[in-house]
Amino acid sequence: MTTALVTNDATALGLLAAILGFVFYTNSSEHPFWQKFYRFVPALLLCYFIPSLLNTFGIVDGHESKLYFVASRYLLPACLVLLILSVDLKAILSLGPKALMMFLTGTLGIVIGGPIALLIMSAIDPSLTGNHGPDAVWRGMTTLAGSWIGGGANQAAMKEVYDVGGNIFSVMVTVDVIVANIWMAVLLFLASNAKKIDTATGADTSAIDSLREKVEKYHAENARIPSLRDLMLIVAVGFAVTGVAHFCADWLAPFFSEHYPWTEKYSLTSSFFWLVVIVTTVGLAMSFTPARHLEAAGASKVGSAYLYILVATIGLHMDVTKILDTPEYFFLGIIWMIVHAGLMLLVAKLIRAPLFYMAVGSQANVGGAASAPVVAAAFHPALAPVGVLLAVFGYALGTYMAWLCGQLLQVVGN
Repeated sequence: MTTALVTNDATALGLLAAILGFVFYTNSSEHPFWQKFYRFVPALLLCYFIPSLLNTFGIVDGHESKLYFVASRYLLPACLVLLILSVDLKAILSLGPKALMMFLTGTLGIVIGGPIALLIMSAIDPSLTGNHGPDAVWRGMTTLAGSWIGGGANQAAMKEVYDVGGNIFSVMVTVDVIVANIWMAVLLFLASNAKKIDTATGADTSAIDSLREKVEKYHAENARIPSLRDLMLIVAVGFAVTGVAHFCADWLAPFFSEHYPWTEKYSLTSSFFWLVVIVTTVGLAMSFTPARHLEAAGASKVGSAYLYILVATIGLHMDVTKILDTPEYFFLGIIWMIVHAGLMLLVAKLIRAPLFYMAVGSQANVGGAASAPVVAAAFHPALAPVGVLLAVFGYALGTYMAWLCGQLLQVVGN
């Protein structure tokens, strides 16, 4: 057994922090080289990919490291709370029925696309089904569902809820990054031709113009530089809810396991399932209280910082050579994304929805809060928060809908 060069988790954490710092520093650089580089290579991809090289080349053993465990148990729940805290259901409804319809169509496309893709690929390669172990293909696909409906936080949640094995998870994370970023590149290309496409489809873009003005006004009136008090309150809310969720989950999981063991197939005996559901529910409840005003001080930015640390620890489990060994998984992801994209394009054409709704609704599902604002900003910089708004709604839905997709995948996979 080969020993990794770095075995101290504190040193590994330092490496991950340095990598994240480097990516974000160069991503905002005005140097022509970096501007051109990030025009083709998404920053999020590097946050996965560079840590994966540490694991691939034996610098850090991602499977021996405890960093992912810590990030998934403490930073993930806090991250979910802070991202969901900013959900404004009234603002989402004000986008109009077409925007919500496109977003939910995207969610539906992911939920049914996974089982359809598995059915198609299993007809070509029957070995993809029938495996009941932790490295079963359907289990790995649940993490893709979590990522493509909500984001990295939901992906990590599904990994624990469905007890996904390390090998299949490593492959699926690679498929996730590659396929999702190919689709994002397609959306950015479409965004650059939005006016032509909307004119050709006869879409009404007046609502988008009105929305852009409303978003600009809200941020001008509410955004503020966070004080130490603001930051401490944000941290307090995130970790306090996390603590309460752990306390409740540690009681609920054994209760269901002892009294209702048959609920295991619905994940009700999993403490991690309850942890994620509780923080999601409490976060949604708090979005109706004055606590939601913490968003003006940057609650979602702090949550995103936690998320990127989690993303880096997930990347530390990746082995980029896996995709070369198992190309069938890559095709599985491609078919899945084609189902999602095809359904969205069909509905967009039927209801004559503006391309903005289709693109941002899709990316809010597939890319989450990390990249949905990027696609939104490709239409207009002032619309970037709309991407965040829908993506955060995706985080809230992700827990429930990815679990539903997992149940369907289990039926097909077994």
